[in-house]
Amino acid sequence: MNRLAALSILVLWVGAAIMFSELRWFRRLGLAERLRPFEPGGMRSAGRRNRTSRSFDEVLAPLANTIGERLSRGFGVSEELALRLERVHSHHDVSSFRTRQLALTMAGLALTILLLLVTQAPGAVALIALVGGPLLAFLLVEQALARQSERHQRRLFLELPVIAEQIGMLLSSGYSVNGALNRVAKRGHGACTTDLRRVANRIQQGLPTNQALVEWARIADVGSLHQLVSVLTLHQDTNDLGSLISNEARSMRRSLQRELIERIERRNQQVWIPVTVATLVPGVIFLAVPFMSALSGFSGI
Repeated sequence: MNRLAALSILVLWVGAAIMFSELRWFRRLGLAERLRPFEPGGMRSAGRRNRTSRSFDEVLAPLANTIGERLSRGFGVSEELALRLERVHSHHDVSSFRTRQLALTMAGLALTILLLLVTQAPGAVALIALVGGPLLAFLLVEQALARQSERHQRRLFLELPVIAEQIGMLLSSGYSVNGALNRVAKRGHGACTTDLRRVANRIQQGLPTNQALVEWARIADVGSLHQLVSVLTLHQDTNDLGSLISNEARSMRRSLQRELIERIERRNQQVWIPVTVATLVPGVIFLAVPFMSALSGFSGI
């Protein structure tokens, strides 16, 4: 067991060193490598090194994507990773996220092996730890992205009534849909305005306005946003779009108010739980004393 653990640690150490050596924040170039592009023929050698790095990434990234996708599907994550990363405006793409996740999983495996060597755990515990340690590291990264995605969706749900009212007022004052979206995106702060900047960039890239709005709703995956986008896409078919958006904003506020009332009611009900327990427990004790006394009297007859 000790030889196998030592061999596993050595293999993991070499693999982690090779993996992290490709990351710029981990690897520091020597003076010779930094000066090589400035010498005659140095650009060709630097190009060979870049091709080697790219070939290593091309080998590692598909493996990380396949393993990460299968594990996430196995644990019930059905939403696409690319969609979640785009939703939270992450600077990672799918390959870099899965590669980072795989590296952390391998680090969790190495840490688990070191802890098992120190604690000398029995075989069953060691087997469970060898499986659970890397899975825990994998799930922590997955859960962090899931929480970030849910937090972004919640902020969108809370900010949409105000954003819809602003868009409705701008449309009623004579702005076009593109002009209203650009003005709100430039002047606002928050999750909605961040998404609107992306929508404005997509429109500037040549995507039609309706398609850019539908893409925003698909990425965000918020029910109230789908309703707002379904109204905004009618800008070519109606002249009274501002009032329609204002009505939709009022509907969003009513939905938010209903949710707030439901939350208050649930908290009011939760307040009575400790009061009920505090009332019932002493009552049961006071009833148990004469009951036990009566039972002892019957047993003595």
